[in-house]
Amino acid sequence: MTNSPPPDPQSSDNTPLGFDDFIGIFVAFSAIGAIIWWSLARNPDAFNFNRILSGDRATTTVPLLIPSPEATGREEEVPRVVPVPPTDSPEVPTPVQPRTPARGQVPVIVPVPITPASPTVPSTPAASPTPKVGTPINFVDVPQDFWARPYITALSARRVVNGYAGDFFRPNQPITRAEFAALVQAAFDNKPVPGTTEYKDIPTNFWGIPAINSATRSGFMEGYPNNIFRPTQQIPRVQVLVALASGLGLKPPASPEQVLQSYQDAAQIPDYAREKVAAATAAGIVANYPERNLLNPNRNASRAEVTAMLYQALVQAGQAEPIESQYVGNAPQ
Repeated sequence: MTNSPPPDPQSSDNTPLGFDDFIGIFVAFSAIGAIIWWSLARNPDAFNFNRILSGDRATTTVPLLIPSPEATGREEEVPRVVPVPPTDSPEVPTPVQPRTPARGQVPVIVPVPITPASPTVPSTPAASPTPKVGTPINFVDVPQDFWARPYITALSARRVVNGYAGDFFRPNQPITRAEFAALVQAAFDNKPVPGTTEYKDIPTNFWGIPAINSATRSGFMEGYPNNIFRPTQQIPRVQVLVALASGLGLKPPASPEQVLQSYQDAAQIPDYAREKVAAATAAGIVANYPERNLLNPNRNASRAEVTAMLYQALVQAGQAEPIESQYVGNAPQ
């Protein structure tokens, strides 16, 4: 008799299951059921039993879980839908409405480039154009103490007025109507209007046609009856004041006659010009030298007087700074 160990017992197919076996089976089925429930909760459309039972083989979607780059190293996975083409007749797929990602699901966010809006810049009111100012001309016949020298100097710097050969200005020389039209055009930067003239007494080759057309169309000047302009006529002072008041659109004061009574020779003002002269006086455009209370309305205007009154018109229009003078400005007292 030997001391060898007894042989291992052979298992039998008819051996009944023990309590531990039932516990293992229950745990296994519970795990399978939990996995199925979790899958249905994540994608209820993946198991459409009605369509399976009805034999519908249209396009279905199978969830394919691919880890997103953002979820690398984490448990969350990004569901992506891979279409399965139909095997029979094509069918228009029903559009899938966007769904809110389930809890624990990482949504794929596609960045949309946003163009930054242009910053709002507050609008600035348009300012009056700044006149081009250069070096004034030192006229040899305009002394330092000449009453109109500041006005002549200012407008020569803007190239509104020019002199003659040898730097002469000839301040006391009368000015013609055509020359006055050219000064108005230059002072207010009005564009010349080329073409033929409407006036019968102006030759077709006359040098002042563009300036005269500009002055008449801008409202500064008018002709005489029967289409007469008289371009070479020396312009009276009253016509200068009427032209500037008209071109600036000045309104007559409430009591024009009361304003005109400041002039000792107010009776010499023509009837057609009284309201315009009163408006020019109230606006501080009038220049009277050497007597401030004498208007001399019918005397021909000199180059110095026209320059001073033209500068005052620019002041009234907000295009020039005032210049103090005892002969130019406000209505006489």
